[in-house]
Amino acid sequence: MESWITTNRDDDASDWKRWFLLFWLVGSIWLIHYKWGAIHWFALSDTDDNLRFAQVRAWLAGQSWYDLRQHRIDPPNGISVHWSRIVDLPIAGLILLLKPILGGELASRWACAIAPLLAMGAGLYGTMLAARRLVAPQAYVLAAAILACAQSTLIMWMPLRIDHHGWQLATLIIAVAGIADPKRARGGVTTGLATAVSLTIGLELMPYLATAGALIALWWVLDGAESERLRAYGVSLAAGAAAGYAGFASYDNAQPLCDALTPVYLSTLLEAGAALVLLSAIPAKSLPVRLGLALVAGGAIAGLFAYSWPQCLGRPEHLSPEAEKLWFSHIREAKPLYEHSWRVALPIVALSVVGFGGSLFARWRARGTALAMPWTVVALFSLFSLLMLLWQTRAGPASQLIGVIGATALGQPLVSWTLNHGKMGVRVLGSAAAFIAVSGVAAGLVPNWIPEHKTAFRKSVDTANRRCPTLPALKPIAQMPPATFLTFTDLGPRLIAVTHHSAIAGPYHRAANDILDVQHSFRSENPEVAHEVMKRHGATMLLLCPGMSESTVYAAESKKGFYVQLNRGTVPDWLLRVDLPKNSPFKLWRLVR
Repeated sequence: MESWITTNRDDDASDWKRWFLLFWLVGSIWLIHYKWGAIHWFALSDTDDNLRFAQVRAWLAGQSWYDLRQHRIDPPNGISVHWSRIVDLPIAGLILLLKPILGGELASRWACAIAPLLAMGAGLYGTMLAARRLVAPQAYVLAAAILACAQSTLIMWMPLRIDHHGWQLATLIIAVAGIADPKRARGGVTTGLATAVSLTIGLELMPYLATAGALIALWWVLDGAESERLRAYGVSLAAGAAAGYAGFASYDNAQPLCDALTPVYLSTLLEAGAALVLLSAIPAKSLPVRLGLALVAGGAIAGLFAYSWPQCLGRPEHLSPEAEKLWFSHIREAKPLYEHSWRVALPIVALSVVGFGGSLFARWRARGTALAMPWTVVALFSLFSLLMLLWQTRAGPASQLIGVIGATALGQPLVSWTLNHGKMGVRVLGSAAAFIAVSGVAAGLVPNWIPEHKTAFRKSVDTANRRCPTLPALKPIAQMPPATFLTFTDLGPRLIAVTHHSAIAGPYHRAANDILDVQHSFRSENPEVAHEVMKRHGATMLLLCPGMSESTVYAAESKKGFYVQLNRGTVPDWLLRVDLPKNSPFKLWRLVR
């Protein structure tokens, strides 16, 4: 394929790496500037970010490396958290590095601001490398520019976004770059290790990574010369998974659970790695033989999984129907894209659609070349990620990231033509139009161009969601003696992250029973349900943020429930109102009997 900047030679590897460093530094500085106010107020906006910080702080305070229970949610035993310590490492390292210079509080803020940018650097590097290998030597510039327009992806790398999804996205695109590597052994190792690291962090991208593994096997079926890549992938996948489990699996994850790298998936990955190495060693010279061997190996692995771990054939969360109905079904990111408004759906899906179209175009152009199979992988990834959006909106960031590669392939010949046109107007306006067409940036701007009418109710919800998690709002509560709170499930992680208090529940599926205790407390028309829950959990405080998103569910679905009663001023005699500043968005009561 031609380069989008006319050239007769590949630019030196060190040149593009210097450009990568420049792009990363400029992007990091801009994002820090953009999030400056949030950094100052330590506005960890997501529940997972707050819990991650609480986990890191507990580890630095002496909690065991392999103990990932959060002991300040449902104390004293705490809740089991299915994460690993991999993502804790850069945050903790930055805190320890910055603490002697800035002091503890500022060190924590800046560690949480900088850590996601490291993941962004890894993701940017993988994207630029994949573009160089798949599109053209200098296409990394266009790829970086399109990535900057991938809003859903970029949000995962924003300062303070310390949850693990940003690192998983980085491993995904590095895995794609490995598949595109013309050096078979190196490419296999890259994809295998990226897969192992991603699965050690969490299983969210397992469908994508399983697809990558299957396609590497299919590549060997179609071309026996790919045995070297297959062998390197199998060895690195098995070794990486074993190292990940040994180094990072928590005590709780030693059980055969289905939502993390536990013995369930460790055994499967070891079996898969061994099977792939065995396949690569068989001198099968004909395609039908290789296909038969691959089908037998795949069937054996699937059969062993189903026989050994039948409990993991369904959804990994293993939620009860009641927890699914009362809690999980209300999580916005867990809903299909088509259940969201067009203002949400259009910016997410635009780049993904362009990327899928671009990958098909690139696959057609690469027919008969060494790039045909890598582009087949990217095209299938793009299609798969689009289909995933029909299941859960949380697939958006990965879908956009994969779409960047296809969009770059589509934009490269367009931009090449406009940049080399004889008329300046075409070179300037045409290049801008081509970039807008392939980057999806227009879809992100359309919602801003069309005014949205917000009802008074919607505005009040936005205000509550914005004010209640802030440090100034929580400061009077933080100054009170340590206590366990009955409060909204979504407020629990923020409470434990920025105060010394504890909470009954947080929005994590392994704590489904605690979540149901909160749901029953606020939904029941009988206040004694909440009374019993507070006593059983040792909670002495009850905290409400009227208007917060979670509260609207209680108000809409339990119109005579305990939350509605409290919010209207009907308070049982076992609660005593605690005075807060007049401008506080909270309502607080103390248990008196």
